[in-house]
Amino acid sequence: MSILEKIYARARERNATVVFPELDDPRVAEAAVRLQADGLCHPVPLAEICEAQVAVLMQARGMKETIARRLLAKPLYRAAAMVAAGQADAMVAGADSATKRVIEAASIAIGLAPEIKTPSSFFLMLFPDGRSLIFADCAVNVAPSQGELVDIARATAASAQGLLGAPRVALLSYSTADSGQGASVDMVRGAAESLADLGVDSFGPIQADAALNLAIGAKKGVNSGDFNVLVFPDLNAGNIGYKLCQELASAQALGPFLQGFRKPVCDLSRGASVADIVAATAVTVAMA
Repeated sequence: MSILEKIYARARERNATVVFPELDDPRVAEAAVRLQADGLCHPVPLAEICEAQVAVLMQARGMKETIARRLLAKPLYRAAAMVAAGQADAMVAGADSATKRVIEAASIAIGLAPEIKTPSSFFLMLFPDGRSLIFADCAVNVAPSQGELVDIARATAASAQGLLGAPRVALLSYSTADSGQGASVDMVRGAAESLADLGVDSFGPIQADAALNLAIGAKKGVNSGDFNVLVFPDLNAGNIGYKLCQELASAQALGPFLQGFRKPVCDLSRGASVADIVAATAVTVAMA
């Protein structure tokens, strides 16, 4: 069974309710029909504004009722509030909304997971040879600080746990262990030390070939080759890296998926096809 088949099976087991604030988009509407027919989730439209949603915003942010109701008039905020209020298990949006807007709504209504201060994203990369890896952060954080890199790695490890099993995190760099110098290397090294203190199975700094090839890793004094999570030092590296894998290795890139929130939130690409939306929703539900 492929990883995608396992994810679909897990989604069916979860039997989750997913709110789609953009059901007026034909692609989203068709995807919702398929998801329901395939038993991957129970798609629901936006609910009417209710006291539970108002209470979520007022309690979470200490805002006045009038401001809460004004925000709930916006589809993204109402959908996020539905998740926070327990009216849905997850939110899938972005087909007709900018990533920034989806993150804003989720941050205000749902909030970040405990001890996470930085929302981020990941791609599930499926390679023709059967390997499945998670790449982060390839879509949200441009130049993360050391603390933000720790947040990204922790959130990605949690995402990997729900999708791939036990996560092993590689903090990528142009240097492996103590072989190189530079501000970026020092930042990655500091992040790796923090993650070790937090009990996250990780190593860094490490070059990509050493992280993925056991023989190369051994030559560089690293026990590697089985990392399933690759955390890039910045958005340049992450975005370039996943696109190179798509074009040169024919890898399938599912995502980007948002992470770090208290409950699952998916940010679709505005160019997403119906099949993309179905797959993205299944992955989101599998992590719920």
